Amino acid sequence: MKVAPVYQECAKRDISQLLIHTGQHYDKNMSDVFFKELDIPLPDVNLEVGSGSHVRQISEIMVRVEKVLEKCRPDWVCVYGDVNSTVASALVCSRLGIAFAHVEAGLRSFDRTMPEEINRLLTDQLADLLFTPSKDADENLLREGISTSKIKCVGNIMIDTLVRLLPLALQRDRQSLTGGSNQYILVTLHRPSNVDNAEVLLGIINKFSEISKDIPVIFPLHPRTRARLSSLKINYDLDGIHLIDPIGYLDFLNLEKNAVAVITDSGGVQEETTYLGIPCLTSRDNTERPVTVRLGTNKLINWNNGHMLEQEVTDILAGNSKKGTIPPLWDGQTAKRIVHILEKEPKVNQNEYRTNPV
Repeated sequence: MKVAPVYQECAKRDISQLLIHTGQHYDKNMSDVFFKELDIPLPDVNLEVGSGSHVRQISEIMVRVEKVLEKCRPDWVCVYGDVNSTVASALVCSRLGIAFAHVEAGLRSFDRTMPEEINRLLTDQLADLLFTPSKDADENLLREGISTSKIKCVGNIMIDTLVRLLPLALQRDRQSLTGGSNQYILVTLHRPSNVDNAEVLLGIINKFSEISKDIPVIFPLHPRTRARLSSLKINYDLDGIHLIDPIGYLDFLNLEKNAVAVITDSGGVQEETTYLGIPCLTSRDNTERPVTVRLGTNKLINWNNGHMLEQEVTDILAGNSKKGTIPPLWDGQTAKRIVHILEKEPKVNQNEYRTNPV
């Protein structure tokens, strides 16, 4: 969702591109379907890294992406978000002296137990350009000593994709995914803190079971979450909880836009619900996207406080949900601003890196 708008904007300007898919997300329902729905070509290179520990994934990506970048020597590399692919590619670019830009830079949860936080911190320290989604991200980078000349507040790239594809998403068949329900709560969970611990996951399912007595719960299962549920032998026929396979971006956006509320631990969903004006309850102690709480429709909830979740859902069903506003520059024009800056930015002197090694 983050690559597509930039890729399409570059294509409009006849900028030569090479699309590299590391294969970190390798499940067909979590990967292949997005290329088709987002209207971007299949990758020029698929590194097919697959699953594994964080260290193994990062090291494999580094070894494989180095060979590609050494061969093509691009003027710029764009890395996106905060996954292992992001930091691995950043480290390789830094070592090869290839200029790179981080799209969605400056986000901070201030929780270093999250692998994504480490990825964000390292990537931002190495990047030549940092494209931020909001002013709070700029402030984080300045506090960490990043030069103002590198920081470019361009808005939220995820919203570009949402704005372009929302009309198409709303044409999709929603009833087959909701079991015929017109009113429902949509759930997405995949973070280790929520799904890896058996006691925590069972507690979450029990809470959803209680909520489903008042309103159906639609729960597309991330492969990680499905594996954990399978290992716990949880009954998949819980009344009111519709556990479904992972779905593509268009189907998910349709469900999201029409939900009464969304319960999630995903960063992107916090942003999408803020733009769409849908109440969002984020099952985390912190968020790297505080603008969705400060300006948007998002609230943080703690699973240890079951009453808090129940009260929030009760308030939402009673029509007393949090009202939010759309943050500045979340307007669907972020890719245009990014590509314009890349075109104007002078090429980084690669020899400078070689003569001044880290």
